[in-house]
Amino acid sequence: MPDSSPGSPDPRTTVAERAARIRFRRALSLMAMTLVAPGSAQLTAGNRRVGRAALYTWIGFWTLVAVALVAVLVDRALVFTLASSTLLLLVVRVALLVGAVAWAVLFMDSWRLGQPLSLGLAHRRAVVGVNGLLSLSVAGSLLFGAHVVAVQRDFILTMFGSDTVVDAHHGRYNVLLMGGDSQTGRFGMRPDSMTVASIDEVTGRTVLVSLPRNMTNFPFAEGSVMAEQFPDGFDADMLNGVSTWADDHAELFGESETPGIDATISAVEGITGLGINYWAMVNLQGFKDLVDAVGGIELTVRQPIPVGLPYEDFFHYIEPGTRRLNGFETLWYARARHDSDDYSRMARQKCVMNAMLQQVSPQVAVRNFEQIAAASSELMSTNLPASELDTFMTLALKAKSQKISTLSLVPPLVNTGAPDIDLIHGKVEQTIAKADGTAEAKPKKKAKKKTDSGPVTGGSLGSLSEGYEANQAGDLSTAC
Repeated sequence: MPDSSPGSPDPRTTVAERAARIRFRRALSLMAMTLVAPGSAQLTAGNRRVGRAALYTWIGFWTLVAVALVAVLVDRALVFTLASSTLLLLVVRVALLVGAVAWAVLFMDSWRLGQPLSLGLAHRRAVVGVNGLLSLSVAGSLLFGAHVVAVQRDFILTMFGSDTVVDAHHGRYNVLLMGGDSQTGRFGMRPDSMTVASIDEVTGRTVLVSLPRNMTNFPFAEGSVMAEQFPDGFDADMLNGVSTWADDHAELFGESETPGIDATISAVEGITGLGINYWAMVNLQGFKDLVDAVGGIELTVRQPIPVGLPYEDFFHYIEPGTRRLNGFETLWYARARHDSDDYSRMARQKCVMNAMLQQVSPQVAVRNFEQIAAASSELMSTNLPASELDTFMTLALKAKSQKISTLSLVPPLVNTGAPDIDLIHGKVEQTIAKADGTAEAKPKKKAKKKTDSGPVTGGSLGSLSEGYEANQAGDLSTAC
């Protein structure tokens, strides 16, 4: 038998076998073309009108993607605007659903164009398997994308249903953050944790002003329903009881759906002198779901933190050290009062807020988006309108790279039983001015040597007698 020259067909291979291999490669090529450029297979070997429509759509899609990327690079805030537009999200979802079906049909058509009946049994099975794998992979990816977009849209519509936009007060947005406690046996949701996040509308520089739940004898905002009922100050309960009192007298608030929150806002405005733009209520019992959704957060435990109470079966301590805590542990870190006090707890809650802001990156949020959305819709309610969502996401991104200042209206600064409102207003203004860089420079006082004043359960430096640093900090990160 003569030797074959390099590159020449093997003479032992029949013409039929070579033709079968060519048909097999052609069938695979048509499917590969459909994967890389949908419609190209039809332009080459099928219905050219269908091919042109699919290919033009594909080119148009990538053109839109390129334009969007350039626009986002020029204005990074645009990504938040796009991600929070419910109309755009609806269009994208429909487009993904249609694209999934259309692309799967193109794959089936490219399989038909490959003339599977002319292939040998082994080649036919291979082509069917490859086509099925590609069709399911591409269509499945697009359908999953449509699902994620639907989750995002439903989350926005459910969470941010208000349409009332409030302009910034003196260049700052003031958002009241409340931690509600809806434990079994307790009626309603008592806001046991109240913090005003005062955010500069341009820079995102944030000041956290916290109010103790046990404050009494405080005034309400002038002209409010509560001010009319308590012109000499609230003496019916503590600050966290305002909500319950208002819910029990809901008829005073007309058609308001949230009399308890309305009353609490008027109390916070009266105490701090700040006009509240929006509010958000977090159910602390569900807070652990949000922390778990982002993979936990890292916190510095300076002294043992009790988890539960001594009579409970699961009672134990989180030992000192820098640790990554899950949602359950973080909840107890923020709420524990055993062997501690309310003011230490307030300081620890600020440390949790700071950790969430600093550690939850956009990449983490995207990677765990569905879990975060599910957790957030279960544990939080707010009156922030969807139209303002992009503004606050942009400000949050700016705040992430800046110091967070804090002011807590607690002893020794404030007598919570008989608060000096003029003093509080002055301190709030001074803290915000200092954060903005507009406060007059004062000579630095010689730092006092800190002494150990007994057991403290907390993550913040300081003590009950001297004050916890996280409650009065120019940079919250250094106090935690």
